[in-house]
Amino acid sequence: MGNRSPRPIYLLSPSTVEGVIHLPMITFSLAAKQIDFTRSDTLMFSSKQAVKSAEAIDPRWKRYPCIAIGSATKKQIESLGGRVIHHPKDFYADALADDIIDHFSDKKLLYLRPKEVSFDSKNYLKKAGISLQEQIIYETSCVSYKKEQAPESGAIIVFTSPSSIHCFLKYFPWQESYTAIVIGHATEVHLPKEADFAVAKKPLISACIEKAKELQSY
Repeated sequence: MGNRSPRPIYLLSPSTVEGVIHLPMITFSLAAKQIDFTRSDTLMFSSKQAVKSAEAIDPRWKRYPCIAIGSATKKQIESLGGRVIHHPKDFYADALADDIIDHFSDKKLLYLRPKEVSFDSKNYLKKAGISLQEQIIYETSCVSYKKEQAPESGAIIVFTSPSSIHCFLKYFPWQESYTAIVIGHATEVHLPKEADFAVAKKPLISACIEKAKELQSY
């Protein structure tokens, strides 16, 4: 018997990576024409896209110190000339909120965010007496596909956000032969219950691809 071909890897992020199949599930659009900085002294970002959107709307965001949730977000802030004053080690839900309570209870925070988020940080922080201002600056929508464009049987599918899962399942049925690679636990909980999956060691696309390649020959 000959060696079996490696399982194909599909990346569902808008980003492209050499050596894997690009199947973007979401597209981004701006949801604001201006940013209201008047009641804030510190900004919070939870995605690269939020930073890019802020830059497109009002480059003055760089005047403010920033909290960067995730290493990719930190890198994006710094690449555009912003200043990161805090980079939480754990950015899952209540652990993140507790971190903010510990370090920034005296700051006026403005969270520049997508339309949909997986955790209601504003109400959680409100219980601790911290006022978090929020402004929606971008939103996501699904890229449309036909059923015949579904990943082939046995594919390893990399999901980098809850939205990428929701959009995938909108157009494609989940196959038992698929294996999902997720960027973190906040994304994991949105998978179908029957899905075989693994979580990347770090919340980075590169770590997702590394994990996918580990499973390619299985």
